[in-house]
This record gives sequence, structure tokens and C-alpha cells, in this order.
Amino acid sequence: MANSTLYEDLIKGYDKQLDHSGVSGERLAKRLHALSEIGYTEPGGIKRPGLSDEEKQAKQLVRAWMEEAGLNVREDGAGNVFGSLPGQSDGPAIASGSHVDSVPNGGNFDGPLGVLSALEVVEAWKEAGFVPAKPYEVVIFSDEEGSRFNSGLTGSRAMTGDITEAEMKQLRDYDGLGLEQVLESYGSSIEAFRGSARNLSELELFAEVHIEQGKKLEQENQPVGIVSGIAGPAWMEVRFSGQAGHAGNTPMIGRTDSLVAAGEFVSRLPELPPAISETAVATVGKLDVSPNGINVIPEQVVLHVDARDIHKEPRDQLVERIRSLAEEVAEKHRVAVSLQQNTSILPVPITEELQQELAGILERQGIEPVRIPSGAGHDAMIVGRHVPVAMLFVRSKEGISHNPKEWSSLSDCVHGVHALKAFIESRMANA
Repeated sequence: MANSTLYEDLIKGYDKQLDHSGVSGERLAKRLHALSEIGYTEPGGIKRPGLSDEEKQAKQLVRAWMEEAGLNVREDGAGNVFGSLPGQSDGPAIASGSHVDSVPNGGNFDGPLGVLSALEVVEAWKEAGFVPAKPYEVVIFSDEEGSRFNSGLTGSRAMTGDITEAEMKQLRDYDGLGLEQVLESYGSSIEAFRGSARNLSELELFAEVHIEQGKKLEQENQPVGIVSGIAGPAWMEVRFSGQAGHAGNTPMIGRTDSLVAAGEFVSRLPELPPAISETAVATVGKLDVSPNGINVIPEQVVLHVDARDIHKEPRDQLVERIRSLAEEVAEKHRVAVSLQQNTSILPVPITEELQQELAGILERQGIEPVRIPSGAGHDAMIVGRHVPVAMLFVRSKEGISHNPKEWSSLSDCVHGVHALKAFIESRMANA
């Protein structure tokens, strides 16, 4: 069954005064609708895993639109698609885009909005007969969400050379297939994947439009906001070990209950981030209890902590505070504890210069600049390790994301396109 209402829902209530300077809300709505029909799920969501037939079909559709807009299109061995527009002069390109894959039963805006916003800039220039001063690229990255391999940002990491040989060998998808098998099925190869690492001196700047996935813009009643930085996650495995015993025959005094220790740790964890940074967060999202019997004192609890901040120093301070809390709680409850840090990704700050430039653009559009840290990872986070990046958030209804109820109004989306277009033109004018 196709998604028959998305276009009508988008166009309803759209402020047509936003159709100016070559930007078309109707075109954007039709394209969002067309993508929504690829991988449609009955609850109204989308299922387009990375490097799947559905993701490939979505890329092919956008490729056709890119070619119609006059872009020179190529695809690398990781499945990343690049639509290039020559500038008045040669040199590094300014690029913009996102992804078209989704989480299982995801929404219609996370990823596609960034790709189509970048393409709408080209459509607007085409209508005006405008030739940019510098080369411009529209980018579709592969497998950003990670639902295929439980390890996302595959395409952007391949392009930047940030995925190691060891990681390539370890990747297994939900069917147990390795990366090499998945690539062959997709129409590529592991050799071509390795060859997708790009000379990043070819890029001057990368800009990404994305839905907020939070409520800040809704609270501030603003359609578009400025990302102040992209948080880098540190994932820690915390293992509390006590002694199992019969729940009825073991007195309360003298027990070494690992779950009691873990419970105190989880309940006190939220106190740590605000004491370090206003942008720091920490979450326990996974917890395993052993032996997990209703009448057995838990012998071992393994839990996983996700700690993030948009700045490295406070993020690392938070990790140390988490370590100290775990040791304190373990000593109090007479259980053993071990900690292992499994992931540590550097946060990506966005320069004050680029934030100020975006703020001026939003003010000229009558939008109050709101700065928002991004707790979620994006392709811009990977690219930003090597190239300056900027991000714009578009208001999300109730902050819902990765869900069929994910929604951003067409007016808000087009505000985002205008802001992106003005920003790119501003950067084009800079020598």
C-alpha cells in the first residue's frame, strides 16, 4: 500500500508566500511524497535499510531528479551519490546533503529532507539562471542510520576514510551477511568500497539540513534553528558482580545484590551531566540481569551507558564521574565492578563564525536564531572531522523522530531551504 496522503497533508496549510527566489514548496512536497512510497510500511512509516534494494531505489529516484536539474552524477563504491554543479571558477566545492535510508518503521523527514533541501537549492538557481561562484555538490550518503549493521554512518565514514579494515571485516547485517556480501548484492564490491575514500581537499564546506528530533524549536516557536555542535558519544559497559542466592532463604542483611547496586547507579546517573555541562547527557539504555530468575538474587548486572557532550573535555570529565560513581556504589553494596569503554567518538564543534553567519541569515528571514546542540550523530559529524561543517535544524512536531508520526510542516521545511540557500550563496561569495 502506498502512502497516499503525505503530499496532501504537506500542502495543506502551506504558506505560499514562501514560494520565491526559485524555491517551490510544491516540488519539495511532491518529492518527499514520492520517496515516502519506497519502503512504505503499513503503520505509515518507512523501512529502507542501508545498502538495501529500497535504499538503492530511493537513490535512483533522486539521481533522476539531480540529472534533470543539470547535475553531473556519480556513485562511489560505498553507494554514496554525488551530484556536481560546476562553478564560475574551479576549486574546492561547497557540499550539502544527508541520507535516504531509515530505521525500521521510521519517518519521512529524517534524511530525505536534507537531501531534497540541497537539491532544491540547485532547482532555484536553475530557474533564476544563476551560476554559483564555486562548485556545488548534492550528496546522498549510504547507511547513515545503521539499522543494517548496528553500526551507522557507513557511507560518510567510507568517503572520509574513517572506517578501518578491522571494522569492515566485523560488520554483519541482520541476516548474518558480511559487508562484502552485502556490497556484492548491492552491485558494488569490497575493493570499490575501499576505493571510495576521497581527497577531502576537494571540499571546502559541508552543510546539512535535518529535522531537530527534539522540542526546542517548538518551545521557542521558531521554524529553523542553528546547530551549535554535534555531540560525540562515549559508550561504557558497566558490570556489577555479586552473589546469587535464594530470594526466600537469604536474609536481607549480608546480601551482595548486584541489581541493588545497579539500581542506585542508574538512579544517580542523571545528577552527573548537569554538574559538568549544560549540553552533557548520560543514558542507560540497555541492562542485562543474570540469572534473571524471579526468585533468585541477581548475581550479575551488565548495563551500558551512553555519555555525550558537544565538547570533548566535559564529555571526558563526565566519563570519569561515571566511573567514580560506579566504584562508589559498588563499594557501598559490597559488590565488584568493572568498566570498559567500547566507543569514543570525538564531538564536532561548529565554529562561532559559521553560527553567526547562520544567525544573521535567519534574522533577515524574520526568524529568531535559536542555537541547539545536536545529541544525535549525523553524517556532518563524520565529515566535520576533516572539513568545516554547518547544520540547520527544522522544527519537529513534539520532537518525534524515528517514528511514522515524525512530522515537520512544509512551511518550516521551506524556511529551511531558504536559509540553506542563503547560507551557501553567502559562502560562495567569500573568497
